[in-house]
Amino acid sequence: MSDILMIVTAATSLTMKDGSEHPTGFWAEELVTAHRDLLEAGHAVTIATPGGVTPTVDAVSLDPAVVGSTETVEELRGYLASIADELAAAVPVADVDAADFAAIVLPGGHGPMADLAFDAATGRVLVAAEAAGIIIAPFCHGPAALLSAKLPDGSNAFAGRRLTVFTDEEERTGGTGENTPWWVESALREAGAIIDSAAPWSDHVVVDGNLISGQNPQSSASVARRVIQAITG
Repeated sequence: MSDILMIVTAATSLTMKDGSEHPTGFWAEELVTAHRDLLEAGHAVTIATPGGVTPTVDAVSLDPAVVGSTETVEELRGYLASIADELAAAVPVADVDAADFAAIVLPGGHGPMADLAFDAATGRVLVAAEAAGIIIAPFCHGPAALLSAKLPDGSNAFAGRRLTVFTDEEERTGGTGENTPWWVESALREAGAIIDSAAPWSDHVVVDGNLISGQNPQSSASVARRVIQAITG
C-alpha cells in the first residue's frame, strides 16, 4: 500500500473576464474516479486543500444533462457522501510534506484556476515532489496547479516537460467559453511546458517521467490507472 496525496481546490467561484462570479469547485467525476480507483487498488488517499477548507463540488458536475444520466449523478452523490468526513477533514496544503507520499494527484473543475494556480503552498509541495521524482498526476484543469510551482529564479519547475491539459478549444466549446478569464493551456505553454493535446473530449494521457497528466474528465480513469501502474512498477 502507498500513501497518495490528493490536492483539491477549495475555491467556490471563479471571477470571469467580465467581472462576474462563476460558481465552481471540484469536478465530481474526476475526484470520485481517482479516489475510488486508488482506494480499490489498495492505496491510502489523503485529501488536502488550501487552508484545509472543506472542498465544494461544482454543481454543474452533478447535472444529469452534463453527466449523462440521473443514475450516474446518484452514484457520484453517493460516493461523495461516503467520503464526506474525509473531505471535511482536509489537511491544509501548507502542512504537507511531499516526501510522505508516493504520488500527488490533482483533479480539476474550474476551481484550480481560482486558487491552486496561485497558491504558494501548493507550489512548494509540487516543487519538492518534482525534485524528488515523486509521481505528480494532474488532469483536466488540475494542471493549472503546476503554474504555482516556481523555482527561486522565477521560472516554472515544469518548463520543458511534456503534459496535457483541458485545451483552450475544449474551454471555448464546452467550458466557460469566451468569458473565461484566462486559458490554462496557453498559460502553461507560456510557462514553458510542452503541451501534447488530442482531439477534444478524447481520453488522452501523457506520461513524461514522474509527470502523468490527463486532458479532460474523459481521462480520469486512465490517469488513475497509470498512477497505480507507476507506483507498483
